[in-house]
Amino acid sequence: MKKRTLIFIGIGVFIGIFLYSSLRTVKPVEIKNAPNWVSLEAAQKEAASSNKLIMVDVFEVGCKYCRAMEREVYPDTTVRVVIDEGYIPVKLDGNSEELVRFNGREIQAREFAQSKGAFAFPTVLVLTAEGDVVKKRTGFMNIDELRQFLYRTES
Repeated sequence: MKKRTLIFIGIGVFIGIFLYSSLRTVKPVEIKNAPNWVSLEAAQKEAASSNKLIMVDVFEVGCKYCRAMEREVYPDTTVRVVIDEGYIPVKLDGNSEELVRFNGREIQAREFAQSKGAFAFPTVLVLTAEGDVVKKRTGFMNIDELRQFLYRTES
């Protein structure tokens, strides 16, 4: 009995030390040249005072295609030029219960995304300052597809 208890304690200590050291060294990777994401409320205010539309990237934390767009598509220089010239970029977790403020009221991020038709991820929404959906596309877009999607909206 004592021998078994000591073995379990030893294994528990080893696993605890291993997990602690592993998780301590994991750091989020900073994505260079990522868009300057702003909150939905700030984007709406800026859109109202400028001649820009709001581009909302609706993502889900566990979505590999959302992460691929975040790492590979949005930081692309040509995509950044299009976004910076005509859009205010917003990143929104479409499954989050986090409260966001839009049109003067607070709503869960999930409810906001669903009210705009974003039920699958990733979804890119283009909105006016008032919150009207100008354009929507669901699914992964590569650099060229996103750039074309955004160019056609500007026209």
